[in-house]
Amino acid sequence: MSARTLVLGGIRSGKTGMAERMAAEHPGDVVYVATATAGDAEMADRIRRHQQARPDNWGLREAPVELASVLAEAAGMTPAPCLLVDCMSLWVSNLLHAGDDVLAGEKSAFLEAVANFPGALVIVSNEVGLGTIGMDPLTRRFCDQLGWLNQALAERCDRVVMSVAGLPLVLKG
Repeated sequence: MSARTLVLGGIRSGKTGMAERMAAEHPGDVVYVATATAGDAEMADRIRRHQQARPDNWGLREAPVELASVLAEAAGMTPAPCLLVDCMSLWVSNLLHAGDDVLAGEKSAFLEAVANFPGALVIVSNEVGLGTIGMDPLTRRFCDQLGWLNQALAERCDRVVMSVAGLPLVLKG
């Protein structure tokens, strides 16, 4: 497995399952880093299904906003575990609701942490560049921020894979 892998895809494209299979290939410990928050019953059910599908021996860290600190903590472990970060889309949404200062600071800190992480990383994100332009300012801002983040992550990752109908399309590496 490459040291840093970005898995992109649309909604229900199979990207999380693909990322989980990649992380499962890691010979050491795996920690699932979840960015989702259960804001309603449907999301709580979705989170529960994801939790039940993961191997019991994987660790779990919930980080709806402060991802860089999770990477920094894991980087200090010997050996560093494989981190599966799922997903950038929900993280960007959380950052947008936290405010501009938090968005800028956390995004910058996370990108630096990704570049310097000594272990394996598998990062999941939605590809939003294939759809139409959003009808409202918040949707447009979300798509802009996530698109820019995906580009920055792709630059820092050794491998970039797009999940299309559950099939891998290797874009880099």
